[in-house]
Amino acid sequence: MKKGLTLVLTLVLVSVMAFASTALAADKTLTIMGVWGGHERDAFEKVIETFETATGIDVQFEGTRDLPTLLTTRLEAGNPPDIVALPNPGNMKELAAEGHLVDLRKVLDMDTLREDYGQTWIDLGSYNDGLYGIFISADVKSLVWYNPKQFEAKGYDIPKTWDEMERLMNNMVAKGDIPWSIGLESGAASGWPGTDWIEDIMLRTAGPEVYDQWVNHDIPWTDERVKKAFEIFGKIARNPKFTWGGPTAVLATNFGDAANPLFTNPPQAYMHRQASFITGFITDNNPDLVAGKDYNCFILPPINEEVGTPVLGAADMMGMINDTPEARAFMRYLASPGAQMVWIGAVGSKIGINKRIDLNVYSSELMKNIAKGLREADVFRFDGSDLMPKAVGSGAFWQGVMDYVGGQDLDSVLEHIESVADDAYDSGKTTD
Repeated sequence: MKKGLTLVLTLVLVSVMAFASTALAADKTLTIMGVWGGHERDAFEKVIETFETATGIDVQFEGTRDLPTLLTTRLEAGNPPDIVALPNPGNMKELAAEGHLVDLRKVLDMDTLREDYGQTWIDLGSYNDGLYGIFISADVKSLVWYNPKQFEAKGYDIPKTWDEMERLMNNMVAKGDIPWSIGLESGAASGWPGTDWIEDIMLRTAGPEVYDQWVNHDIPWTDERVKKAFEIFGKIARNPKFTWGGPTAVLATNFGDAANPLFTNPPQAYMHRQASFITGFITDNNPDLVAGKDYNCFILPPINEEVGTPVLGAADMMGMINDTPEARAFMRYLASPGAQMVWIGAVGSKIGINKRIDLNVYSSELMKNIAKGLREADVFRFDGSDLMPKAVGSGAFWQGVMDYVGGQDLDSVLEHIESVADDAYDSGKTTD
């Protein structure tokens, strides 16, 4: 472990010093806007501090939970930040189309980037033959969390297929146990955890090509394949035998608290589907739990054997607005394994993108295994709702999930989303 940590620190130092020559004077500054707050902001500040120490550049970070609105205001006023943490690829494409983002092909060594990054990540950051965003970390979403001690005590096995998953759920119910804990509440963003479920199911039933068609609205929301994904989710989320507290609790439980029922004595539920970032919530709410021993995860099993087991995820993405030497230096730094090791080592629940990241930076064997799984995934797809126009992805889709779980007719829900999608896509907008 000491050897691994020494390598981590060495790579960080080399990465930062490679950009030190760009500091032209001690009073050079760089402005960055992002959504991070709390622990994540503290972690990103460590990334900034390392860069500042090596270069002498003063980095000023501005955090906001309403980044799209504030960024639009700043762009209109002519004083945007130099660098921005982009909410999603859809937002990146809109800003690039409007000419606000710098093509990073002019900034980064593309040969090095292709060696360090999988092609999927380069494609996700590209628009019209240009590269306008780089990813610094990811959240793997296709994960089911469980309590290993309770699984062993009850004789429950990890399912490898959806048929085995269904048998496990029925076995749990027969023993008087509740299979799932689900929480869809997230303030104004309520519903998004349900969209992740449906996206994962779409990938596992219809496959990645149809998934892409759905995201791009090349097939309608009323398509039978979309309806099937909702129905599979509904068989769980709308069933009081399968979910802790039934649909009422599903709608009212905050996503950050939804894993808690797995760790009560006795457990109120036995499984929770959520992204890798949930480890932060689990340990904050249950500080005595040990990763891998008291909580663990497995990949959501395949449903259609022909499709296999794709990985769904989201990621932290950075774009450059002002082309300055300081901004160029920081973007090169962010793409390096050193910067990403500082970030993921400090935040604790993120997976790095650069393939040269030393796995010893991860806080546990559990996170190492998740990182390996992401690297080895044959198929990766970005969170679909984040790629859709805002009116659809974070509007009608989020609300449609809440309405469906609340008991509304599925055909009516899908018809409404389709009507919103018709207007949003036909208008040519990419994020609203």
